[in-house]
Amino acid sequence: MEKGKLYVVATPIGNLEDITLRAIRILKEATFILSEDTRESKKLLDKYLVDTPLVSYRDQNHDKMIFKILEKLDMGMNLALISDAGTPLISDPGFRLVKELLEKEYSVISIPGPSALTSAISISGLPTDKFVFLGFLPKSDERRKKLLKEYFHLENSIVIYESPKRLLRLLRLVFNEFGDREVFLAKDISKLREEIFKGNVSDILKELEKRDFEKNPHGEFVCIFR
Repeated sequence: MEKGKLYVVATPIGNLEDITLRAIRILKEATFILSEDTRESKKLLDKYLVDTPLVSYRDQNHDKMIFKILEKLDMGMNLALISDAGTPLISDPGFRLVKELLEKEYSVISIPGPSALTSAISISGLPTDKFVFLGFLPKSDERRKKLLKEYFHLENSIVIYESPKRLLRLLRLVFNEFGDREVFLAKDISKLREEIFKGNVSDILKELEKRDFEKNPHGEFVCIFR
C-alpha cells in the first residue's frame, strides 16, 4: 500500500480570501487536518465549506501524536498541516513533525501561500536580495542584544516578529545599541487595522509615543531593520 502524504498548507494571515484554490482543494481532500488551534481553524473551514475533521497538533503534544500520525500515513491517508495563520513552521508549530517524517522518508508537500514574512519585506522598500529572518527574539534584553550583535553588522535586512507589548523595548534597544537605523514596520498585515511605518528608528519611536502606544499596545508586527 502506498503511504499517505503530509501537505503543509499556508492559510490566510488576515483576510480569509487570501487562500489559494489548491489549498482549499487539499484541505477538502485530506483525511484529517492537523491544526494548531482547532477553534480558530474552524472559522476558515466553515467559510469554504470544508468538513474535514480537525485534530489538535502542536509541538508540545508531538510525542503523543506522532504515532497516530504515522499510523494514518501508513494506512495511505493524506493529512494536512495548518497553523493559526500563514505558512506553518515559520515561527509556528510543525518543525518536529516535518523533520521526523522526512527522516522516515514520508512525502511532505508544500502548498504555498500567505506569510507575514514575505508580505512585509515585499513592500518594505528595503533590500530584499539578502535578508536574515530571526523570528521572535528572546524575552530578555541581554539575550536580545547578544543575538542582534551577531547580525546587525551584516549588509542584510534583518526581519523580526514582535508582539505589541515588547515593540517599544525592541526599538529603544536597537537605537541605543546600534544607532538610528532605517526601519520598516508592518502591523496587522491583511487585517482591518493594517498599517505600515517607515523611517529611522527615532522617527518611529516619536510617532508611537505620540499615539500613546505604550499605554495601549496592539497589533502584530513585522519589523525590518537595515
